[in-house]
Amino acid sequence: MSTSETGDDPDSVVIGRSLTDPEQFAALFRRHAPAIQRYVTRRIGPHAADDVVAETFLTAFRQRAAFRTETADALPWLYGIATNMLRRHWRTEVQQLRLLARTGTDPVTAPFTDQVEASAGTNAALAAGLAGLPGPQRDALLLVAWGGLSYEQAAEAMGVPLGTVQSRVSRARRRLRAALRDDVASVEVAPDVPRPLRPMRPASRGELR
Repeated sequence: MSTSETGDDPDSVVIGRSLTDPEQFAALFRRHAPAIQRYVTRRIGPHAADDVVAETFLTAFRQRAAFRTETADALPWLYGIATNMLRRHWRTEVQQLRLLARTGTDPVTAPFTDQVEASAGTNAALAAGLAGLPGPQRDALLLVAWGGLSYEQAAEAMGVPLGTVQSRVSRARRRLRAALRDDVASVEVAPDVPRPLRPMRPASRGELR
């Protein structure tokens, strides 16, 4: 498979070709594995991340025939698969967040504040707040904040309506503000407004809230 065959093609085209030439799917891995790896590692740490990322792309390969060809960008789809896989590791994620809540050593506030550097107390408070969020709210918030998806893309990834994602993120932000209020009153959390859909480069269902 040459670079010229896939380098500038939308993800949907690459996936379509992979239906008859499975080796084409490797291009999708090269494009998106680094982003998925960063997201998964941020959530559950490096030890289990490799397995989750490998399983994400294996599942995507097996389900590639079901990918909607009208969608050029496969990244939200891959984030959705990865998020489903992460639910099997929710205990690991919560344990990590509680550890950060005790130590305050991880700069987890960056996606939620405009501050370049945050105090250890703020880090600990935010980690504790994330650990206490219901799973669907944490998934929606972190797909936007850590995965860099728009609200529309997060809705696609989670297989829920746009309004559901907006509601989950809004509720999650309110809970995080409450967690931070007593520790750092000056922290500014991003407002509860949907991000505009960023230009694209060319899922568990439910109404849990």
